[in-house]
Parts: sequence; C-alpha cells; structure tokens
Amino acid sequence: MVREDGARPYPCCLRSFVFMAPSSSLADRLEHVRASIDAAARNAGRDPASVTLVAVSKFHPASSIQDAIAAGQRVFGENRVQEAAAKFPPLREETPDLRLHLIGGLQTNKARDAVRLADMIESLDRPALADALAHAAETVGRLPDLLIEVNTGDEPQKFGVPREDADAFIRTCRQRFGNKLRGLMCIPPAQEDPTPHFQLLRSMAHEHGLPVLSMGMSADYPVAIAQGATMVRVGTAIFGPRPASP
Repeated sequence: MVREDGARPYPCCLRSFVFMAPSSSLADRLEHVRASIDAAARNAGRDPASVTLVAVSKFHPASSIQDAIAAGQRVFGENRVQEAAAKFPPLREETPDLRLHLIGGLQTNKARDAVRLADMIESLDRPALADALAHAAETVGRLPDLLIEVNTGDEPQKFGVPREDADAFIRTCRQRFGNKLRGLMCIPPAQEDPTPHFQLLRSMAHEHGLPVLSMGMSADYPVAIAQGATMVRVGTAIFGPRPASP
C-alpha cells in the first residue's frame, strides 16, 4: 500500500498549468507551484493565504529539503516515521520553525515516535490508531494536530476510513481529541476525476465543523483549491521525480 504524491492522469491543460520542466531548479519549481496556488485561489474567489503548501519530501534527501528551506518553504510532508526521524531533527536545529506533517499510513507501533516528532498527523483512519495516539500522547505529554483520512473511493488497497464509517468515526474522534482534530484528508482514485471526491470531503468537513481540508497533489491541486482545500500536498512538482523507495 504505497502512497502517491506524484502525477495523476488528468487533462493536459491542467498538467501544463501545474508542472515545470524537470531541468528547472528546485527554487524555480517551488515558486511556480506557489504562483499556481495563488492563481487557483484567486480564480476561486479565495485569499491565497488560506491555502497552505505542504511540500512532500518523502524519499528525497535532506539536501533537497535544505534547498526548499532556502527558498522559504517551511511545511513538509513525510510518509515514514523512521525516515522523518532521520532527516528532520537536524534540520530543525538550524530552522526551528519547520513544521512536519506525517501523511503516510501509520502503524500503531509507530504512534509514540509519530507523536513525539510530528506537528500534524494526516492519516488517522481507524479506532486502533486513535487508541495508540491517545496513549502515546499521555506518555509523551503532547499531541500533534490530527486529520482523519477518508477513503473517498472505498479502494481496498488504500488507507483511510471507509465512507460509510466516516461520520461515526469523526464524531468519536471529535469527542476524544477535541480541537486537536482539525479536519479531513483524502487521496482520490488515480484514474477518476477528483472533483466529486473533493466535494464529498468538503461536505463532510462542513457537516462536522472541521476547518482543515488536506486534498490535492501535484497533478490536481488547482482543482482541490477550487473545491475548498486549505492544504495541498505537492511533491513531484517541487522535488522532481520521486527516488526509488529505500
């Protein structure tokens, strides 16, 4: 069950809006993504400042993250707790205002390390993980902000709470974690128009009074912004093709 932050097949007009040539510098690609976010927000009648860019640095070396930091990026997303633990504490020593989001499927035995390390966990998706995070928070003495991941396509190979269970799970987690439960996250099916999935997530968040919507990746973040995303997770369009999983 490997996550994707890269390109999803989608009309070429959208691809040309999102991507720059791989030969461009990381700083140029980052600036292009920021400009695209601003344009998408303004086209939707929104304040660009209402959208947070999460630069997905999974599998990329710390040197690439340093390049992004030098270009002004401060919020990053990683899939694996152990990889994030190796890369981010040294980076934070030099740049204390970095924020780390864990966006990958989280094993319960990694909950304590995740709670200790992350500023936000975007992949809360089952009661056993909620239990593990609550216990870890008591032990560590802190709890990151949390997002519930909803499997909007009910795809068996993906993480995320199934759609039919989502409302009950959101209510339970809201009671348990209070304002630390900030919102919802989704990854639409790769071969489908993502718009209905973004609309579904927005409707769920609105119904439960949750302010954060993490949706949209490298190939479709302008669409997500048009549908209300407050966070977009962009990897390939910033860092280039993802290296092989270590």
